[in-house]
Amino acid sequence: MRLRAARIAVLAALVGAALPASAALRVTVDPQGLTAAETDATRALADAALARLPNAFLLRLDREVALRWRDDLPADVHGRARDGRIALRRELLDGWMARDSDADAADAGARAALSALLHELAHVHARSGADDLARDPRLLDLAGWPVVPLRFGLRTPRNTMRERSPDPYELASPAEFVAVNFEHFLLDPGYACRRPALDRLLRAHFGIPSMEPAPCSVELPLAAAGDDGAALQLQALDPARVYAVDYLLAEPDERAMSRWGHSMLRLVVCAPGRAPGPECRLDLPHHLVLSFRAFVDDVQVSSWRGLTGAYPARLFILPLSQVIDEYTRVELRGLRSVPLRLERGEIASLLERAAQVHWSYDGRYRFITNNCAVETWKLLNDGVPRLAGADLRSITPTGLLRRLERDGVADASVLDDPEAALRLGYRFASMDAYFDDMFAVAGSGRALPAAHAQAWFALEPAQRRPWQADADLRATAALLVLEQAALRRDEAQARELLKQRLLRAEGATTREAEAGRADLSADTSGPAAADAAPLVRLRQWLQDGAYAGRPATLLPGDGYGLPHGDERARLPIAVARDDARLRRLRDDLLREARAWLPAEQRRRLEDTESNLTLLGTRLRALAPARRPAADAALP
Repeated sequence: MRLRAARIAVLAALVGAALPASAALRVTVDPQGLTAAETDATRALADAALARLPNAFLLRLDREVALRWRDDLPADVHGRARDGRIALRRELLDGWMARDSDADAADAGARAALSALLHELAHVHARSGADDLARDPRLLDLAGWPVVPLRFGLRTPRNTMRERSPDPYELASPAEFVAVNFEHFLLDPGYACRRPALDRLLRAHFGIPSMEPAPCSVELPLAAAGDDGAALQLQALDPARVYAVDYLLAEPDERAMSRWGHSMLRLVVCAPGRAPGPECRLDLPHHLVLSFRAFVDDVQVSSWRGLTGAYPARLFILPLSQVIDEYTRVELRGLRSVPLRLERGEIASLLERAAQVHWSYDGRYRFITNNCAVETWKLLNDGVPRLAGADLRSITPTGLLRRLERDGVADASVLDDPEAALRLGYRFASMDAYFDDMFAVAGSGRALPAAHAQAWFALEPAQRRPWQADADLRATAALLVLEQAALRRDEAQARELLKQRLLRAEGATTREAEAGRADLSADTSGPAAADAAPLVRLRQWLQDGAYAGRPATLLPGDGYGLPHGDERARLPIAVARDDARLRRLRDDLLREARAWLPAEQRRRLEDTESNLTLLGTRLRALAPARRPAADAALP
């Protein structure tokens, strides 16, 4: 108590030296209905709140505020501020008086009262004629009320930063967001670690808080998609290891949802021990991709649901190798990786924002107004304040790239020399041309029963087998590559067939349930139950925690923003646990999937796998015969 009184006395002296005695915030206590002890406790609460407030806040709010207790506030309301008066819920006084007098807010009861008073003082500040932070565009961007494209500058009414919130009440409105965050800004030493960009904004607006901040880790924790068989992996990303950020465009194709391409950001992460520099572009296994995607928690993609925002939109962290394989080998689409002209500090700020979005964002994906291009633009806008003044807003990935080039943010000159772009990793070509080259090698001197690689893939596996049995070493190697591509094609078709079958089973089960004839929990036999079991497992796979783009599920509890403190120690354990569970679920699904497929599709997969075994055996048999001649040619 003496220490607090001393701090307040010093503050009063500083205020008095700078301005007339009346020019500072003053909190008076309304003693009506209070005992002497309760009046003293209320004054102590006011003193504790004043001691927590930044000097700039106190000096700017030159007024007297009356504090009183009420027992008639609604059940979910802790306080109200009106006309220079603050009313707090009466029960909060009991919690405050039960505290240890040497620790103002060390327990929950004391903190609740102090938080409520600071919250209402933030509202008094906003209504005093001073700048209202709740209207600041930068605050609205960071808080989760972004501008909606094609809506004349209007902002979305629904806050999109909903995960890992310190208090759901902050999502009610920008004014409540400021007040709730003002509490944590002043009472939580770790606030700057959990919400660093907001901390800087609040410091600039209200002044520096009196408490000593906690030390923050420089590494950003990211729950990324796994590679090498893993389903999920933890990435502790040090911004100092990111040499550059590229705009990564998956080139358009003819499908409706891919007609304008797909927007992503590529992080050029240097290998451990390598100093940031151009050589980091060769460290492809360490590069990451930030990709906003619609989380489709259904067995089909509905265009209508995509238009209306029924699908959640989330930020996924992916290994670059996985993205390259997905687009160039499976979807047969090229990738362009265009460097962005960003300073080192801007890269760090962008990564910090990306981590915040990764842990907190839960938006709604709309094919037109909130797609991957819009999401990527918002991330650049919020993460790099300099870009907020540029007219980069676009609803198409190719349009966003053109605007980035026009404003000198993206350096597309790296694509001018196509061969150099491929060699240096600024472009990753679709594998369709490569497969046609392999087809030409496989058919060298022979008339294969197809005109090109795609027609070869469409043949029945048994039709391809005779041409695999007598090929030479070079042709066998090419046929092996083609058969691996054919298997990926067949697997993609099998997945689509499986989705359709499960969708039909789900529809039939729903209709039976509505008619009162289905009880799958009791009946585990028959076709309906056989289809229901994989459907349940598939939904578990689609909706499972961080794999579904919700890393917040890894750390349930009271934490908010970026993981901090003991959460950092718990996170690797949580990621390993979820990865093990997801691997088991994935392996179970793969084992059972064949049994759910139509007989014809199952036979096609098995025959293609038999072809791969035949080609592998033949390649090993032919290679030793070739090796001595090759060895003799060596110097």
